Amino acid sequence: SLSERKISSAADCISAMVRGTELRKVRSNSRVYQRYYLLESSLQALRWEPSKKESDKARIAISSIREVRTGRNTETFRTNGIYDQISEDCAFSIIYGETYEALDLVANSAEVANVWVTGLRYLILYGKHAMDMIASSEDSLRLVWLAEMFSSKVVSNGLGGREEEGISLRSAVGLIKSVNPGVRSGKVERRFKELHRIKERTRGDRVTKEEFIEVFHELCTRPEIYFLLVQFSSNKEFLDTKDLMKFLEAEQGVAQVTEDTSLELIQSHEPSEEGRRQGCLSLDGFTSYLTSLECHLFDPEHSQMCQDMSQPLSHYYINSSHNTYLIEDQFRGPSDITGYIRALKMGCRCVEVDVWDGPDDEPVVYTGYTLTSPVLFRCVLDVIGCFSFAASECPLILCLENHCSPCQQRVMLQHLRRILGERLYTGPLGEGEGYLPSPHALRGKILLKGQKLKEGCGETEGDVTDEDEGAEISVKTLTPAPPSKRFQLLKELSDLVTLCKSVRFTDFQKSFSTQKPWEFCSFNETLAVRCASERPGDFVNYNKRFLSRVYPSTMRIDSSNMNPQDLWKCGCQIVAMNYQTPGLMMDLNIAWFRQNGNCGYVLRPTIMRQEVSYFSANTRESVPGVSPQLLHVKVISGQNLPRPCGSGAKGDVVDPYVYVEIHGIPADCAERRTRTVVENGDNPIFDESFEFQINLPELAMVRFVVLDDEFIGDEFIGQYTIPLECLQPGYRHVPLQSLMGEDLPYARLFVHVALTNRRGGGKSHKRGLSVRKARRGREYAALRDLGVKALDDVFKMAAPSLKEATDMRENMQNSVAVFRDLCGVSAVANLMQCVLALGTRVSGADGAPLLLFELKEQYPSMESQGPLPDVLRRVVSTYEMMIQASRAVMELSDGVYDRILQIQTTAMEFHEKLKPMAVKEGLKGRKVTRAVESFSWNITILKGQADLLKRAKTEVQENIKQVHYAALTSNLSKGGTGETTHTRRSLDALPMSGTAPARSFP
Repeated sequence: SLSERKISSAADCISAMVRGTELRKVRSNSRVYQRYYLLESSLQALRWEPSKKESDKARIAISSIREVRTGRNTETFRTNGIYDQISEDCAFSIIYGETYEALDLVANSAEVANVWVTGLRYLILYGKHAMDMIASSEDSLRLVWLAEMFSSKVVSNGLGGREEEGISLRSAVGLIKSVNPGVRSGKVERRFKELHRIKERTRGDRVTKEEFIEVFHELCTRPEIYFLLVQFSSNKEFLDTKDLMKFLEAEQGVAQVTEDTSLELIQSHEPSEEGRRQGCLSLDGFTSYLTSLECHLFDPEHSQMCQDMSQPLSHYYINSSHNTYLIEDQFRGPSDITGYIRALKMGCRCVEVDVWDGPDDEPVVYTGYTLTSPVLFRCVLDVIGCFSFAASECPLILCLENHCSPCQQRVMLQHLRRILGERLYTGPLGEGEGYLPSPHALRGKILLKGQKLKEGCGETEGDVTDEDEGAEISVKTLTPAPPSKRFQLLKELSDLVTLCKSVRFTDFQKSFSTQKPWEFCSFNETLAVRCASERPGDFVNYNKRFLSRVYPSTMRIDSSNMNPQDLWKCGCQIVAMNYQTPGLMMDLNIAWFRQNGNCGYVLRPTIMRQEVSYFSANTRESVPGVSPQLLHVKVISGQNLPRPCGSGAKGDVVDPYVYVEIHGIPADCAERRTRTVVENGDNPIFDESFEFQINLPELAMVRFVVLDDEFIGDEFIGQYTIPLECLQPGYRHVPLQSLMGEDLPYARLFVHVALTNRRGGGKSHKRGLSVRKARRGREYAALRDLGVKALDDVFKMAAPSLKEATDMRENMQNSVAVFRDLCGVSAVANLMQCVLALGTRVSGADGAPLLLFELKEQYPSMESQGPLPDVLRRVVSTYEMMIQASRAVMELSDGVYDRILQIQTTAMEFHEKLKPMAVKEGLKGRKVTRAVESFSWNITILKGQADLLKRAKTEVQENIKQVHYAALTSNLSKGGTGETTHTRRSLDALPMSGTAPARSFP
């Protein structure tokens, strides 16, 4: 079978085509015909059998083929009733003849489809000379490089240049591992010995050059990367600088690429001296690039602090630890200072210290009324003092649960002042200020959270209510604990608590009317989940102004973790996690806080920060004012997947499959899995694509989980979790991590990622639905009636502008989608990829292009250079429709945007007096609450629709730049043959206006 052969050249593909394979032919009437397709040995034609046609008609001459198109990207595929049942990765189409007929085929695997696509494209390019071209150029860069590598090892082994003697088996294994360090030494050694047995070699300790090249080819070739290389190299066995530029721009989303950029990349990754000299990237160089940090899935911009840190503390999620001193369970486990070291080094910005009276007048830290062991309070502070800002300069919140007598409180006070000193924030409370200071204003400071005496207390101490989470555990473990009581608090200790005063939560209504910004409530997980379920809107609004901390349920004696996303979706800033317990929940927590340089603070979604906005955490629909995005993930392959930890039953055998999970608001949670690849952990090929609609991208995470398919209970191999905002588009490698969060050496997945409205991935539409939806069936954002006439009249003024904004935006996006369809590219392609695809199929009989772009004006026009076949006439007309819709966005959107924002501003003038107005109109009780909710909904819709229009204008600007750039790159610009200089103009430098600059949005 193909899966047993390493396909790494056009010769391999053509040989497989001559042998033939079964393919399914798809017709427009939903019928599918199983046929055996093969390439004639003369390489002149493709034929199939059985067929009702005469034998000379059941064939297509290679010379008549105009294009080989990948995916379900022809009219027949799109309108066929079984579109959703056909894999995008197994489908391809052969476009042939004067009338551009299509033979639509589906292979049994993506690899078989790749073989046919690659082989046919090579034959189209080189015709009857294909095999001669292959013989003269096949793998020449690789062979020269391997020969040089082998010779250098012969010399270093001191054999005086006698290559026929070969090199030692150990040296050969070392050479292969130097290129592919993930391959197991035992596997390489076994392969050489198998080769020796087949050849009946007597000296099994020596390896000849031919044997070395054969085993290298087998163990260091990745067919999926070869197929990718020939796709972008115009069927050459290497990428030149222009090929590489197209790949970086169109697929990887790299901006401002020049030929010098490509040359630098070649110099860094091409292993052969000949390739570096010629400016060519071979298969091995391309593999090196794709497995380097440059092609990591995680966007390096997020490795540094990259978010606005000047907003109030309540506008951020804060990385938090629960009972930080515990390193095992909650009831019997030991306490240890290593818990603080680990948490602080991982970027934790909120740690817990439960302090009790200890022997010798030294306070100790442990969980009261349990069997956990104590650790000295002084030692805990020493560690916090040492590591508090090791990973981040952002403020650290120290949750001090104080159960000490006044005598030992004085000792606590001494230790706090001596060890933490000026780092303790003791600034005055901002009376009258509506929000807490920002992380930027508090950088380098430690904030104490704890009990505080009432203002104006003149005594040296006073009584407060005991705050004891440990007592809750004691109830569950049947350990006697006293009821909640009051205790004496030292005033000097009270004075150290400024911005984080502990108060008890009663209900949202009371909090909205009496709670101060510096007052801080802790919620038991059970209460928090109930609030999230019953009052999600109130919880979100509460967290706009106040900090809330959620700690695990007392049922979690085993130190298991709650799902932080269940609380983050309500805006809860501090979700305390048991850092000592690995698993899904800690994977989510660690990944989430990685997106802002691992500083411990992540800015919450915009809709959760705006003073007036409507958001329900439990929504299972799209979020008002937020444009859903479509995430397209193709899981291509895996590399060096280890056996699951502790698994020995199957020896070294692994049967892997991959889950792709989306974690976020309920509307976004989803998971899809690949098929199982049997007995292959070294380089399993999955080649499966999935799509996910993401309704709140700012709160979504993607998790890749690799499992070993077992008869009883599948076992965990590795995982990687990443916030959606940190994804880099294009072809990427995903480093896998163990259950404990450690990197698995050389274990990774190879994936392709595209996201709507991102550079490197186009705006996607579900075929047959949004693309061709009639305007009368279009859904428009609906504003709600409040029952308050003055305000309802204001909001009614917005209806025409909202409708115009939606029509303008969707007309543009739909026209782009229709143009994309006719270009025959996938639903996630951008306009640069559309024009690049056109460049390969618009040649006339004389080789000159039938279509050219006029680039002198703001909007590039497409002009025919002679009579056009029907399919290209349709391309021209849909392009003109797209430009017309794009021009409308550019020229009319400013005015619509201003009108929407003006209505929003007018409505906001009624915000403070909304309730009295509602009462005056005769509304009572729940109707007043509903009027307030409807007001927030309407404001959110207005702001959101204005933002979407603003984004549409940016999208048009990017689209026009991409068309302009791709036309130059493809030599489709009128009066020019593309730019050949080493430095080319950036997309950002292209003109975006005719006579006057287009006004940008405020």
